[in-house]
Amino acid sequence: MRRFTIAAGVCLLLTVFHTWPIAAAPQRNSLNHNADAQLTAWIVSWIAYALPHEPRHLFAGNIFQPDSRVLAYSEPFFVPALMGAPIRWLGGSAVLTNNVLILAGLWLSALAGWWVVQRWTGSFAAGLVAGSLVAFNSHHLTRLPHLQAAHVWGLPLAFYATERLLGDRDPRTLIRRVVILAIVVAAIAATSVYWLVFAGAIVFVEALFYARSRQAWLGLVGAGVVALLVALPVLWPYLQLAGEGTRRPLEQAAQLSATPSAYLVSLGRLDGIWSRRFFTRDINIFFPGFLALLLAGAGVASATRADTESRARVAVLIAIALLGFVLSLGPATIVYRLAYSLVLPLQGLRVPARFGYLPLFSIALLAGLGVAALEKRMRTGFARAAVGIVCLAGVTAEAWHGPVQTVPFKGVPAIYKLLDAGPQPALLVEAPFWPSDAVFMNGEYVLNATEHRTPIMNGYSGVTPDLYRKRALWFWFFPEQWAIDTMRKEGATHVMVHLEQFANEAESVKSALAKQHDLELVATDQAGHLLYRFLPKP
Repeated sequence: MRRFTIAAGVCLLLTVFHTWPIAAAPQRNSLNHNADAQLTAWIVSWIAYALPHEPRHLFAGNIFQPDSRVLAYSEPFFVPALMGAPIRWLGGSAVLTNNVLILAGLWLSALAGWWVVQRWTGSFAAGLVAGSLVAFNSHHLTRLPHLQAAHVWGLPLAFYATERLLGDRDPRTLIRRVVILAIVVAAIAATSVYWLVFAGAIVFVEALFYARSRQAWLGLVGAGVVALLVALPVLWPYLQLAGEGTRRPLEQAAQLSATPSAYLVSLGRLDGIWSRRFFTRDINIFFPGFLALLLAGAGVASATRADTESRARVAVLIAIALLGFVLSLGPATIVYRLAYSLVLPLQGLRVPARFGYLPLFSIALLAGLGVAALEKRMRTGFARAAVGIVCLAGVTAEAWHGPVQTVPFKGVPAIYKLLDAGPQPALLVEAPFWPSDAVFMNGEYVLNATEHRTPIMNGYSGVTPDLYRKRALWFWFFPEQWAIDTMRKEGATHVMVHLEQFANEAESVKSALAKQHDLELVATDQAGHLLYRFLPKP
């Protein structure tokens, strides 16, 4: 417990260091310059609100209305949402909740990496180096607005639980091993579909190396069945969409795949000096760091002198890294095209490049083994401590991307509170109503919906519904009369106009609205928001 407490403290310090200045003022320093952060803030806030208040409409949300499966257009996020629910219930903002969950996810991921490697090696420092690389690497630190990326704690736990299950030949403890793996996989499934697929890849590779008996295979199948049954309420809408033919075409996957040069790219303060020349896109960032590679090499080399179990573990990690590398290249390889046709969950993944995390994951654990091997060469406790401190400081410095870019969050405009003042339930349209190729511009509207909870026709997510695309063809031209008529026909009761978003056309928009006879001005504010109500037809 003492070692765990100290490790938790060190992992927390690493989290604060790598995410500064978010931790300095999580209620104010937001990542709202990225619409994905606004979306995840809405998702976890909606789940926290809907579970006790509107459980029947949980997946409907209050965006993209009247769509009934909005949550299934993005990652599940249920486990993080439950972690953050008390903050929302106590009155904390969606931004505060989202920031705390990012910090918590990175902290738990680092702690999970530490726990697994120190269990393998008995080395406190080896666990810390591995945990640091699991959570804080070139890929994750460029994806801070993606809450699901922070919550990668399930992968090291799934690796460890699978290894224990397959290595346990005692029937008396088999059920316990099955239950533990099932709980871990179910928690992953309720957090991220990507992590669920990656966990499946990890378990598959381990099974190829370790499963030599009928009991082992039955245990794995049993764990998978139990995990899916537990997670089924969360996964069911995703399965429905898949059953209706919702797929990510291979052409789209090709556009969002990694290239081999991605593994030379880091935007860290140190490695970025030389590697930025290879940078092309945000999805192409997977350089693990020189020190991480050296330590991982030491971990591989140590396996030649280790026992059979350790050699097998290293071989599994190398195989996982190779598999992740190949799959990250997407349809450019026959492996991905074949897997796409056989493994249905792959057809729902938009960004094959994310598989590039698996090499980073393997290198992180191998680096921990490398640190343990170096410690064994040291003759004194002081020398072993020095090795651990230097290695941890080195990987931390090489991974550092800070300070993190943030923008101030000043709260949701108070004008939205007037939406509840009408005699009938409101259905809101926010203008401009962005076309489908700029749907991410709705991020501000989605974040505002965390407070007013009024159903809105706008939205943003990983999938843009056909109804939104259809409406955008008309609503984009607001305040043209035919656009307003179409809004009324679609059932809108209110329109919130964001004059600041109209830029140079703001005055002409304001002038056109002053001549309107279908809309009644309810309120305005100093930020340039104008709230209108549709007047009854004469």
